[in-house]
Parts: sequence; C-alpha cells; structure tokens
Amino acid sequence: QVQLVESGGGLVQAGGSLRLSCAASGRTFSTDFMGWFRQAPGKERELCASINWSGGAAYYADSVKGRFTVSRDNAKNTVYLQMNSLKSEDTAVYYCAAREVASGEYDYWGPGTQVTVSS
Repeated sequence: QVQLVESGGGLVQAGGSLRLSCAASGRTFSTDFMGWFRQAPGKERELCASINWSGGAAYYADSVKGRFTVSRDNAKNTVYLQMNSLKSEDTAVYYCAAREVASGEYDYWGPGTQVTVSS
C-alpha cells in the first residue's frame, strides 16, 4: 500500500500562485509515476500533470502547460505542483495519485486539497 497526503491548497486571487505538496509513504517503490489530478464541481476529473520518480519525465495537460510545473524530491518521497498565473477555472479539488507499476493504473489516491481562485 501507498499512502498519499496533499497540502498547500487554499484561496488565492487570479494571477497568483500556490504550491501543492504530496508526501508519499509505504510501498512507493511499487509505483513509477505520480500524477496531479483535479476535479471541479460538475466536471470530470482530469490529469493536470505527472512525473516519474526515476527520470523526471513530465506530462502537462494543455490547460496548464506553461503555468504549472511538477517536480519531485526522491529523498523526501514528495511531489510538488507549482501553480502560477492561476485562473478562476483552476478552481477545483486537487488530488495526488500514484501509478502502480504492476497494474499501470493510478491505484493510490490522496484525500485531496481544495484550490479556490477568486476573480
């Protein structure tokens, strides 16, 4: 099992920045990618960004490309999401997830952290 806990959410004005953190514990060696997902009210959950533990290869959704940066600190088993130039449409609950190597699925999820961007 892998345990994930997000932190860093909050209320910010449009144009502002926030940094989310995701601390991972447990069998993290069984995972390869860490993803940041978000879900706004009435919308489907979407993958914003992901990064792998080993090589640092990163993926970004078009909606956040150029504004969000995902990074990891392997020594701390922590993944970050730096969010700049925030827009009202970025308002959502943000979830950290870990992809299990064996299944190829994001099997482990954190409880989520609310990000609210006021216009």
